[in-house]
Amino acid sequence: MASLLYSLGKLAARKRWWFISAWLAVMVAIGGSVAAFAGTLSNTFSIPGTPSQQVLDELQGSLPDAAGGLGTIVFSTDDGGEFSKEQQDAVARLAKDLGGLDAVKSATDPFELQSALDDAPQQIEDGQAQLDEAKAKLEQGQADLDAGRQQLEPGKAQLAAAEEQLQAAEAQAAQADAAGQPAMAAQIRAQLEAQRAQLEPQKAQLEAAEAKLDDAEQQLKDGRSDYESGVADLQAAKLQQQSSEGVRFVSDTGSVAVMQVQFEKSMMEVAKEDREAVQEMTESALVSGLHAEYSKDIVEDISQLFGAAEIIGITVAAAVLVIMLGTLIAAGLPLLMAIVGVGVGVGGTIALSGVVEMSSVSPVLALMLGLAVGIDYSLFIVNRHRSQLLAGMPLEESIGRATGTSGNAVLFAGLTVIIALAALAVPGIPFPTVLGLAGAATVAVAVVVALTLTPAMLAVIGRRILSKRAWARAGMSGPAEGSAATTTADAASVNDPKRSWARVVTRRPWLALVAGVALLGVMAVPATQLRLGLPDGSSEPADSTAYRAYTQLGDSFGEGINGPLVVVADLPDGLQGSEADEKLLQVSRELRGLEYVTAAVPFGTSDDGRTAALQVIPEEGPAAESTEELVHNLRAQADSIEASTGVGISVTGQPAMQIDVSDKLADAMPVYLAIVIGLSLILLLLVFRSILVPLLATAGFLLSLGASFGAVVAIYQWGWLSSVFGVHDPGPILSFLPMILIGVLFGLAMDYQMFLVSGMRESYAHGEDARAAVVSGFNHGAKVVTAAAIIMVSVFAGFVFSHLTMVRPIGFGLALGVLLDAFVVRMTLIPAAMHLLGKSVWWMPRWLEKILPDVDVEGAKLSAPGPREPEPEPVGVR
Repeated sequence: MASLLYSLGKLAARKRWWFISAWLAVMVAIGGSVAAFAGTLSNTFSIPGTPSQQVLDELQGSLPDAAGGLGTIVFSTDDGGEFSKEQQDAVARLAKDLGGLDAVKSATDPFELQSALDDAPQQIEDGQAQLDEAKAKLEQGQADLDAGRQQLEPGKAQLAAAEEQLQAAEAQAAQADAAGQPAMAAQIRAQLEAQRAQLEPQKAQLEAAEAKLDDAEQQLKDGRSDYESGVADLQAAKLQQQSSEGVRFVSDTGSVAVMQVQFEKSMMEVAKEDREAVQEMTESALVSGLHAEYSKDIVEDISQLFGAAEIIGITVAAAVLVIMLGTLIAAGLPLLMAIVGVGVGVGGTIALSGVVEMSSVSPVLALMLGLAVGIDYSLFIVNRHRSQLLAGMPLEESIGRATGTSGNAVLFAGLTVIIALAALAVPGIPFPTVLGLAGAATVAVAVVVALTLTPAMLAVIGRRILSKRAWARAGMSGPAEGSAATTTADAASVNDPKRSWARVVTRRPWLALVAGVALLGVMAVPATQLRLGLPDGSSEPADSTAYRAYTQLGDSFGEGINGPLVVVADLPDGLQGSEADEKLLQVSRELRGLEYVTAAVPFGTSDDGRTAALQVIPEEGPAAESTEELVHNLRAQADSIEASTGVGISVTGQPAMQIDVSDKLADAMPVYLAIVIGLSLILLLLVFRSILVPLLATAGFLLSLGASFGAVVAIYQWGWLSSVFGVHDPGPILSFLPMILIGVLFGLAMDYQMFLVSGMRESYAHGEDARAAVVSGFNHGAKVVTAAAIIMVSVFAGFVFSHLTMVRPIGFGLALGVLLDAFVVRMTLIPAAMHLLGKSVWWMPRWLEKILPDVDVEGAKLSAPGPREPEPEPVGVR
């Protein structure tokens, strides 16, 4: 591989303008792709197949009105007083206008809802009084009806008796006719007609009275039906009031109100333009004395990757490069290479966001890593090239050898980082997969840039890569291009072991070893209390509208309103009338009886009446331990609630989804760690051809990793030094930070292991005593590794105060991890341990030695006896 890279370096030097043009073309193509295909980034995380995600998917099918994304607008008065009528009307108009936006499903009027809640008790009392009065009237009407019918009975009896008499007389008349007595029959019939004439008014009077009573009875039936309907309505109102206990939309003081804006799509799918439209419409609707703050879901803008803090970090890295390399040209080259690598890697990542669901952390992590490794990898090659020039090597030969030696180490170091990042895809969780692959691709680009564009630029720069002072210190006056002049500098004096930190460490190896392990062990203690979660409004910058909205809601309505849970109820089939409401009230009572629950309010039922949703308000915020315990308790109590109410329940909502994501990532972490370490141990075995060196490297990494975790927990979870790092609300650690920290830190730790220990391996392979090789090999790479580590720490530290708060603990963990790993582990513990082990540290079974390929990571074969003839310099190199 060293020979191949040597040839590649020389080719890049000879065909430098071809290589530079190719990279310019790549950058232009990437820029065009970003402009054409870039999509929307998100800070919303989900994992398909988790319990909460499954419930949400089912809810979207059965009750889509309850499944859209929810944002919050918090209104307040400038003077802290109650809202005026003008301000209330402005909010009401805004709610109506927002509901007209295509992206918005509905927006609530907090004053209308609060008025309904406040008036409900009196309305129920008045309704009960009206029902009591109606019931009394119904009872009186029934009594009057019964009395009227009782009064009709004697008249009806008399009429019936008279009609019987008439029938008897008619029978007598018929008998008279039959007996041949027509005169008698006529007389009887005449009397019958007179009697009928007398009965007709009485009969008509009775029929009229009967009809009047029938009408009264019908009115009584209608009144009874209205009464029953009123009872049902009153019962529903009572159920609604009981289930709404603990819920408010306007604060007790009357100075804060909350509007809920429900979007048609999930928050991840809501476009930035739609979020901005909500804000613009709200701002234009505000009247004098009325102020609005927006929840993180509405104002989230993650389109900006760079902030002032990141620029400061780059500036520090540039200063380190200038101090180390002595010229602006030499210092600018690694920075330029990093910018090219970041431009291609991050640009490609953003271009893919149009077709791949991508979190905002993905391009930021790629940016962070691309800058750090891009500078370092180019620096290693530039530093080797400068040393070789000072030793009198011709320019093109020096470029080739620098690429074949340090470039070979860069390649294997980069492979370690790429393996660690790409392994994030192994657990099969979507957003860490994208995160890892984006970072791995950017690191891969950085490696290719270092191996191709750096040699080409070195050929363009020529001998100006060294200052005149550097030439003078080397005993040279800056010979002409192509000269193979020799240096009078004594290489041994440059790397005098008596002045080496490695010499200090190896004098007291046990002391260095114990002190280093003790330091890292103590720092790792807080890591035992690590608690994972995802960011909410409390983690936003203190001067942001998202944080102000979060705190205003918490202060005015309780912390739980910032992270309501959604409980989905599966109702029994065949419920009639108010039975479904009664079932939901039973469920609501059961839920409110659980610990850490403030309210449980039904807010939607499907068309078939089989599915309903309840909003459960926890006592504390979405990231609180009590809320996490509540989610687990709700799932544990689901069977008992179904047994007592006949209603099955399941839990979703943003807090539940965050908890499920954190649990899933925590479960995947041991597998991920095993894969990363296993693959990297194999790579290190190939590089160092030793059993103990890879094991020492991994043990040292675990120490620095534990210390980094401990510091992150102490600052971001416990709140230590919170004022220094801007942690105003300590909380759980970002759930995917451990996996990122494991992958990135392991890869970078192995970078420094590679550059330091490969020098020790080379010294030992050339016949030096094993213990002496530790010092000489250390001296060979210590200066450049020190500079590289400081640069990488500076870049990562720039993200500690990033405008994206989710990135801050990642930047801190990586900066501290690199600092501890480079200076405590790689430069102290590893030399001490290798000195104690002596020759045995390079032991390897012979059978394994035979089957392992020789990768020659330091390009020792290129430095074998028999120097190459100087080659003529390319024309035009200056």
